[in-house]
Amino acid sequence: MRIFSVTILCLCYSGILGDLDWWKTANVYQIYPRSFKDSNGDGIGDLNGITERLPYLKDLGIHAAWLSPIFKSPMIDFGYDISDFRDIQPEYGTLQDFDRLLKIAHDLNIKILLDLVPNHSSDQHEWFVKSANRDPDFVDYYVWHPGKDDPSDPTKKLPPSNWLSAFRGSAWRWHEERGEYYLHQFAYQQPDLNYRNAKVVDEMKDIIRFWLNRGVDGFRIDAVLCLFEAEPVDGAYPDEPKSENTDDPDNPEYLNHIYTQNQPETVEMVYQWREVFEEFTNADQNTRLMLTEAYSDIDILMTYYGDGVRKGSHVPFNFFLLTHIKNDSNAIDFRKAIQIWLDKLPEDCVANWVLGNHDQRRVASRFGTHRIDIINMILNTLPGISITYNGEEIGMTDVFLTWEETVDPPACNSNSEIYDKFSRDPARTPFQWDDSTSAGFSTNTKTWLPVSPLYKEVNVKVERSFPRSHYKVYRKLLQLRRTPTLQKGNVETRTHGQNVLSITRSLPGEDTFITVVNIGPDHEMVDLRELFSGRLTFHIVSVYSKRHEGDPIRGPILDLDPHEGVILKGFP
Repeated sequence: MRIFSVTILCLCYSGILGDLDWWKTANVYQIYPRSFKDSNGDGIGDLNGITERLPYLKDLGIHAAWLSPIFKSPMIDFGYDISDFRDIQPEYGTLQDFDRLLKIAHDLNIKILLDLVPNHSSDQHEWFVKSANRDPDFVDYYVWHPGKDDPSDPTKKLPPSNWLSAFRGSAWRWHEERGEYYLHQFAYQQPDLNYRNAKVVDEMKDIIRFWLNRGVDGFRIDAVLCLFEAEPVDGAYPDEPKSENTDDPDNPEYLNHIYTQNQPETVEMVYQWREVFEEFTNADQNTRLMLTEAYSDIDILMTYYGDGVRKGSHVPFNFFLLTHIKNDSNAIDFRKAIQIWLDKLPEDCVANWVLGNHDQRRVASRFGTHRIDIINMILNTLPGISITYNGEEIGMTDVFLTWEETVDPPACNSNSEIYDKFSRDPARTPFQWDDSTSAGFSTNTKTWLPVSPLYKEVNVKVERSFPRSHYKVYRKLLQLRRTPTLQKGNVETRTHGQNVLSITRSLPGEDTFITVVNIGPDHEMVDLRELFSGRLTFHIVSVYSKRHEGDPIRGPILDLDPHEGVILKGFP
């Protein structure tokens, strides 16, 4: 065993935010509606299923539920291809079902956030149909271009540029009826809207108002970084440079997306949307929350918060723990990923922490089931907003799908040899409620994606019954987040050698809480005198820890088993 004293110390963030508006310390829970709960036995999750399970969220300690898209859609990209932004996908229910969900959620004091997809629509949306037909009111609603001349065939046109879709292959698609190419940064059935058209800007603002008027508490806004692309020069769009990251010319990583992502107009659009949100917040003093998704550089993301004069996103998603941490990362890597955000965070802005979502493999599969609790401890004892993808609280893992079972567009656009590198399906399988048919997700034995073969061992019912479980650790963490120390306190992050990370949360006059996690595979020993000088007890412990909650710590040295996590309570 090795005993480590503190090797890095930084007082990195003051959590005292003045007022404690509901969102500033919120526990946000992402629901993938298609996979959460099926109420009518068709094998597909729906709104009434979500309503049925709202008490589960209340008991868990969730403040806000973010629903992945529920709008009317052909379901090419499972709701991210919207054909009507003001109606509900029939598989999921009706507007009346949504209103009922909203009312019951509000009765339980749970906020409801919807997923807005502003970058594109479905090619079945009436806007696109009219645009393709050159309706004068819609002719420029999308990004169109006649294409480049083909030197080998004067009767044909080539794509306007080398731009690539996030779902593989060219981002340009020829439309025979209109006789032009249209841009699609995702599936070809998802044509990009043209935000250089003021009508499109106004249209999306009106959609936001429609749902806020209906009582929605805010939006997660999808793929913000793609809203604008560089304007053509002399009628031609510029090619993007090669990245040298891959030899696969259809892979979006083949290019550096300097002309199709993170254009300067994007941040201005976020500021304009915030003004719409503020219309409603100012009317009744109930903050309508905006969360924005962009996998961008840290300096760009900080501008999303605002420019010192204008307000922007309440929550520019912080993906640095998600993108910078791998299975072999050590405590130093974790701390660096945490500090990236805290060191840059503007004054009076709120941090947020994300480790999983519908686009990423599950936490337990990325880091191992032995690290489930320590990952959740880190996520939920840092200051600000925690965001959890449904199923992470019980330690769900990825499900292997065959080529024939795969339905995700990026995978389907590849082939049977490499599809698993691109598929997001493994993290989207049905939620595991109990050990009954289809894990309690549905009464139907056939579900839209297969249920995990581990559902009898990993489900809410069985984890509620165990003396210790990932579910119970997670629930205690959300209870801890209600304390004044975690809501208003300062934070210190430290590393102890290569593999131990500690997070100390303190507030004068209140209990101190110290998260200590051993990320590595060896036994480690930590001198607690470097962290706290008073009396300490074990407050929360990971499932496989030999500790017992409430027991005092006797002596200054804490020995940690491999992958063990504990939260210590220090008395003022």
